[in-house]
Amino acid sequence: MDQFYLWIKALHIIAVIAFMAGMLYLPRLFVYHAGAEKGSPQSETFKVMERRLEVAIMRPALIVVYATGLTLAIKGQFFRAAWLNWKFVLVLAMTAIYFYLIAMRLRFAADRNRHAAKFYRILNEIPTLLLIGIVILAVVKPGGVM
Repeated sequence: MDQFYLWIKALHIIAVIAFMAGMLYLPRLFVYHAGAEKGSPQSETFKVMERRLEVAIMRPALIVVYATGLTLAIKGQFFRAAWLNWKFVLVLAMTAIYFYLIAMRLRFAADRNRHAAKFYRILNEIPTLLLIGIVILAVVKPGGVM
């Protein structure tokens, strides 16, 4: 492997960690925000925290994840590997959850949350399960290229 590939891989891992930190923290903020009274100082603080997390950390990290991930797949010639196709499915599912979280954030910002804290506790587990599958596929590469 050349140095460029290794640097892109390192950047990919850093971006994944940053993105996943947000994917695990944003629903947790929603758990607490759901218990705050609408219009209260606490609710307004959660709105700021949620927006900054999504806009300043999660969104840029996701862009870097996709850019570096596609670069690694092209450079590593992994597109014919079955494991990568399954990984893409899980990554797309993670991306769908991310967009769902954005929709939830916007509802909170407009004081239109419709869910109790328990809903967000359950929602918080989905990114974890997807992450487990993605990591296993990326590391083990079942039936595919090493």
